[in-house]
Amino acid sequence: MSGSSAGAMGGIGLATAGEVRPVRPVAAQPVIAVRRLGKSYGTARAPVVALEDIDFAVAEGEFVAILGPSGCGKSTLLKILAGLLPATSGEASLRGTPIAGPRRDIGVVFQSPVLFPWRSVLHNVLLPADVQRLDRAEHERIALALLSLVGLGGFEHRYPWELSGGMQQRVAIVRALVHDPALLLMDEPFGALAAMTREQMNLELQRIWLERRKTVVFITHSIPEAVFLADRVLVMTPRPGRIAETVAVGLPRPRSLDAMNTPEFGELVRRIRAHFSAQGGVDL
Repeated sequence: MSGSSAGAMGGIGLATAGEVRPVRPVAAQPVIAVRRLGKSYGTARAPVVALEDIDFAVAEGEFVAILGPSGCGKSTLLKILAGLLPATSGEASLRGTPIAGPRRDIGVVFQSPVLFPWRSVLHNVLLPADVQRLDRAEHERIALALLSLVGLGGFEHRYPWELSGGMQQRVAIVRALVHDPALLLMDEPFGALAAMTREQMNLELQRIWLERRKTVVFITHSIPEAVFLADRVLVMTPRPGRIAETVAVGLPRPRSLDAMNTPEFGELVRRIRAHFSAQGGVDL
């Protein structure tokens, strides 16, 4: 991407090959604050407790991965943060305001891109602007710049069926960013992709994050993916889901795939793996 494009996006520039760019310190005031959060589902026999006593905060510009085995409540937690599910107890707030329903300042990317086949790439991206009745010309300019950022310049008028799975997921990420949300929630967005495509999408997401520095909460069941992407990894227990440990990832950015072969990366993976070695349910 050219220097002029980076300036137009208003983000920080990318590091050149071999350059270690320090990550800017995050602000003390949290964007997301979760306090004693719990979620139970009523059944004919007895309530099923999905989440119990969840506490964490996410600072401005921070990338936090939430990792846990299948069925531990990761996606339930994300849906509560997105305002799609109510909590049974406790509270989740965004910039000091309780999350009580869907909000315009939250962007969500799911495992499936969920693109409308009759809308072009550009019109899929502009869906939040259309729904919220935002300035069309301004957001079309933003959409085109973001599509260029993710390598989809020239594909604006293509349709979803003309794109690969990885390209469709890039469109979904751009759609979640186009209205400049305060928070980006991602629910295993690369889980359905082939291994090599998933690695490339991890690199792509890191690049987008370095450019835009959005606050991100990323759900995954892959330990290497969590360590590669995140500033911190929140490790969840099996159901009822709790936060077993918060692991800080001090690896310098930008991270290449070769970072996965370093002793520091391996030590972080081993530390997290110890929580699941006897239980399974995560990608080790």
